[in-house]
Amino acid sequence: MSSAAEQEAVAEGRAAGDGRPAAAVNGAHRKVPVPVWPGASMPLGARFRVGPDGVAGTNFALWAGGAESVELCLFDEEGRETRARLTELTHEIWHGFVPGVMPGQRYGYRVRGRWDPWTGARWNEAKLLLDPYARAVDGDFGLPPEVYGHVRDWPQQQVADTVRDDRDSAPYVPKGVVVHDDDDWADDRRPKTPWADSVIYELHVKGFTELHPGIPEELRGTYAGLAHPAAIEHLVKLGVTAVELLPVHQFAHEDHLLRRGLKNYWGYNSIGYFAPHAGYAASGTTGQQVGEFKRMVGALHAAGIEVILDVVYNHTAEAGELGPTLSLKGIDNRGYYRLQSDARRYADYTGCGNTLHVVQPHVLRLITDSLRYWVTEMGVDGFRFDLAAALARSMHDVDMLSPFLAVIAQDPVLRRVKLIAEPWDVGSGGYQVGAFPPLWTEWNDRYRNAVRDFWRGALPDVRDLGYRLSGSSDLYAWGGRRPYASVNFVTAHDGFTLRDLVSYERKHNEANGEGNRDGTDDNRAWNCGTEGETDDERVQALRRRQLRNLLTTLLLSTGVPMLVAGDELGRTQRGSNNAYCQDNEISWLDWGLLEDPGWKALFDLTSRLIRLRHRHPVLRRRAFFSGRAHSADGLRDLAWFTARGTEMTERDWYAPAATLGMYLSGRDIPGRDERGTPILDDSFLAVLHAGDRPTSFVLPGPPWAERYEVVVDTSREEQAEAPAVTHRAGTAITVPARAVLLLRVAG
Repeated sequence: MSSAAEQEAVAEGRAAGDGRPAAAVNGAHRKVPVPVWPGASMPLGARFRVGPDGVAGTNFALWAGGAESVELCLFDEEGRETRARLTELTHEIWHGFVPGVMPGQRYGYRVRGRWDPWTGARWNEAKLLLDPYARAVDGDFGLPPEVYGHVRDWPQQQVADTVRDDRDSAPYVPKGVVVHDDDDWADDRRPKTPWADSVIYELHVKGFTELHPGIPEELRGTYAGLAHPAAIEHLVKLGVTAVELLPVHQFAHEDHLLRRGLKNYWGYNSIGYFAPHAGYAASGTTGQQVGEFKRMVGALHAAGIEVILDVVYNHTAEAGELGPTLSLKGIDNRGYYRLQSDARRYADYTGCGNTLHVVQPHVLRLITDSLRYWVTEMGVDGFRFDLAAALARSMHDVDMLSPFLAVIAQDPVLRRVKLIAEPWDVGSGGYQVGAFPPLWTEWNDRYRNAVRDFWRGALPDVRDLGYRLSGSSDLYAWGGRRPYASVNFVTAHDGFTLRDLVSYERKHNEANGEGNRDGTDDNRAWNCGTEGETDDERVQALRRRQLRNLLTTLLLSTGVPMLVAGDELGRTQRGSNNAYCQDNEISWLDWGLLEDPGWKALFDLTSRLIRLRHRHPVLRRRAFFSGRAHSADGLRDLAWFTARGTEMTERDWYAPAATLGMYLSGRDIPGRDERGTPILDDSFLAVLHAGDRPTSFVLPGPPWAERYEVVVDTSREEQAEAPAVTHRAGTAITVPARAVLLLRVAG
């Protein structure tokens, strides 16, 4: 089709799904008079209230900057629609108060405006739109052709997104739900765990609870299931201080997954930034999910566990120009999304088809209003921002003085909660590890890479490992940042599980139906000599030892450790390193692993290491090491040793090494406790040996120590049975092959 023909099709105004012109919007609605009072332009969203005259109703307010008109659409229990036009317009916000509209009412919007995709205008009043501020969502997103603003099956596919589809989408999309706000959170309910004392546990609400035998079947896979004592008992026994929940904002499933009979399991496809995902609710989806989520947070808080949300404000489920019209695209496409110079196309810094235009004040307000809502009304304690570099872009480049970061820094609510950046996106210049400003912590993938490489024997030198083990001062020792700016992790939801990291070298994502092309090829994994599961007991024993090494390294490192749910149990995804669409046993935790003595021993070691970390402040420092002597005897807060018992030289750091000793002095911990008393602790020597044969290691003598006591030996499967072993300083000990020894200075 020529450009002129394209313009003619749009000038005619519409096309039906079969490509034929259509003159009117399909789909009947009731023409019942609905009283709409002027109401208020703020706050945005649907807010139930009782006025001073005693009249109960709901105020509706929607920002739709370039719209010509906005209709509020109310739906009864049978799905019948009643429309009411909002005629009040204040600062580009359409608003009105509808008396008699009570909590539980389902609703959406239809927004009228120009259809001109070449300029980025994609208004289509045939499409029912979800309120961006909806507090609850009822129903799920399927993606039939009716939910697209353009004709999907237009014969000329290269211009399909420019031909408007006027079929009514209301029967096929979920609706927002009016919710009675109940802000009853008090600060004293929050654990308020200091960053330096935190141990994060990344989990999926459904995956963690779906197979748990102690949770009633009707509660499995839900917020109520995570709040159940059986679920919380595991977290408390393990000793973690915070759960980081994979996305719980309302999300949609991508069309290409639905066509393959799959779903978006992880949830990184948000469409409702105020609504708890209805699919995780046991109590109902017409507002009940809000209370259920709050009760879950309350139960976790009562157990001393904070709740951190993984949030996806960088893009939405509406994808690019060929994606569906579900909410923002139909409200004001040009106002909400970053567009290319060819405004028909989207600027995509996320790899998901679109990028929210955070520089725009109303978009920034949407995000910050959402964040404050989850803190003040839902009780959460912090956020991990997916692809945070995309949020920090000003016009094009990543800018650490961007509006988003500036607003967060001065916000009295948000600046006091935990803020974690995934410090990269997929655009040019998007890798920003170490660059985020104070207040922020970051996922440190350089820690992940160095630790993986060391234990698989592929680290070219140990200099990078030294930085990672001691808090990554090369990345974070600026601007007042502290060691806890580094969130240390070996695994995350995206990639191999810990067990698979030592069982597979190649990804096995065939179940995703994408020809095993998806997922990274940079796994830095070692399968211990055999690809996949094996009955070879020697390989199994080596793999379990490697798991102990990786977990011990993580939990002894300075910074904030993050575990992935199930790694402490030996969970496997059968070699999948991209299980984003596997809502099944591939992703769900197999709690039967605890019945296996080998995996139970791994859990016990992990719990023991976390308790050790909690007891010893030298393992969770609040300031970087100086490496300088603070006393006449020459003892330093941090020292590094070769296997010969000599301190590392510059030459040693730049040479390959399979053995490294790290001395942590408990006598030189900066800071004081709450009563102003200097903090003193035991001193430790950690010996990491990645070689495949035992090695001799000479224990450093005075001033470092007179004697050493072995606290952890990862060559032993059952740590609790290990007898106390003491060695004199200056003697050579044998370090088993591929093992970590943690020794406490005994004199």
